[in-house]
Amino acid sequence: MSKYDIIVLGSGPGGYVTAIRASQLGFKTAIVEKESLGGVCLNWGCIPTKALLKSAQVFEYLNHAADYGLSVKGADKDFDAVVKRSRNVADGMSKGVQFLMKKNKIDVINGFGKLKTGKKVDVDGTEYSADHIIIATGARSRELGSLPQDGEKVIGYREAMTLPEQPKKMIVVGSGAIGVEFAYFYNAMGTEVTVVEFLPNIVPLEDEEVSKQLERSFKKSGIKIMTSSEVTQVDTSGKGVKATVKTKKGEEVLEADVVLSAVGIKTNIENIGLEDVGIVVDRDKILVNDYYQTNIPGYYAIGDVTPGPALAHVASAEGILCVEKIAGQHVEALDYGNIPGCTYCAPEVASVGLTEKQAKEEGFDIKVGKFPFSASGKASAAGNKDGFVKVIFDAKYGEWLGCHMIGAGVTDMIAEAVLGRKLETTGHEVLKAVHPHPTMSEAVMEAVADAYDEVIHL
Repeated sequence: MSKYDIIVLGSGPGGYVTAIRASQLGFKTAIVEKESLGGVCLNWGCIPTKALLKSAQVFEYLNHAADYGLSVKGADKDFDAVVKRSRNVADGMSKGVQFLMKKNKIDVINGFGKLKTGKKVDVDGTEYSADHIIIATGARSRELGSLPQDGEKVIGYREAMTLPEQPKKMIVVGSGAIGVEFAYFYNAMGTEVTVVEFLPNIVPLEDEEVSKQLERSFKKSGIKIMTSSEVTQVDTSGKGVKATVKTKKGEEVLEADVVLSAVGIKTNIENIGLEDVGIVVDRDKILVNDYYQTNIPGYYAIGDVTPGPALAHVASAEGILCVEKIAGQHVEALDYGNIPGCTYCAPEVASVGLTEKQAKEEGFDIKVGKFPFSASGKASAAGNKDGFVKVIFDAKYGEWLGCHMIGAGVTDMIAEAVLGRKLETTGHEVLKAVHPHPTMSEAVMEAVADAYDEVIHL
């Protein structure tokens, strides 16, 4: 039996990052993966979707070349080539993870891993043991009873990335990050898209003003939005799909070529031996302490299988913290109140901290500032004036409670707010930090200035 210090189950952005950090800390490390290194994020999620979205963005630029004083004739898209490029990007990233495994002398064990008692993992009949076993098996597309996926007419995100041909009409059920990113992609490529959201606002976890702005931008792009609506049944017996949607006004039947179910995720915790070992699970999540230890000594869990936000960067941070704690380093528990969320549709959405509504509900006396990109010189020059930056501060102490952005490139800007909040930066400190001109990032400073009644360009 092969013996390791640490075995990691799953090689997504939680698992492979954990394995690398463990190796750096001197642990003899192995990683178990049943499919491709990099997990869903690199192969079927974060990375290849961004490649699709970039193709859509370039296509939009070509179609609006005249707005920039340019003439492009006969611009068209090759849907198969767009999908192929996305897959090539994913393959390249997966190969990159293979290189990192070799570089860090991590043993890759291919196969389905199952936990055993006594700190062991069975991989397709071969047993391995370790002092510490870290579960990082991630999640997959969640299925609703009223929306069973058949992989052809009712699909999840995996199928949406590799459809054999572009649908003329698509219904997207759910408007979280996955739903709105695919809605933007397919609409930009020329598909007629309808988004159905059960809650009153799309991207429902975002600040309400951001949700309303994205809805306006989407509608302007030709996407049909149905909020406070629910798909109660689908009929796939004909050529396409007929979806019955329950709305406030009554039932409506929508017809499309395909329905994309984007209603959240289901953790991959079945058949991995949790019951055999006695690891406690609650509501589809493995329960862990601040350092990701389960109730059974020697077994840990990170990423989507635990109760925190199901985000790649969260899984990576949890894994690093977990192995540093195992190594005896002094580590602080992760601050889940300072985790940025990013959505890569157009306009992009990025946020961190409390929404205005949450800040009020928690009893803060707040200062709110907002700066629209329509007043930004860089945004005007770039032709991307949709959106704004919104900041929320505690009026008493100047604490930066939240930051919410919607617009071009904001997913690259949100880190300023994350770092500022980590360093306990006050509003006046942000205001007095000179921001470069002309940039989109100036809007952060301007929004803070608005909160403190010092705004210049409004």
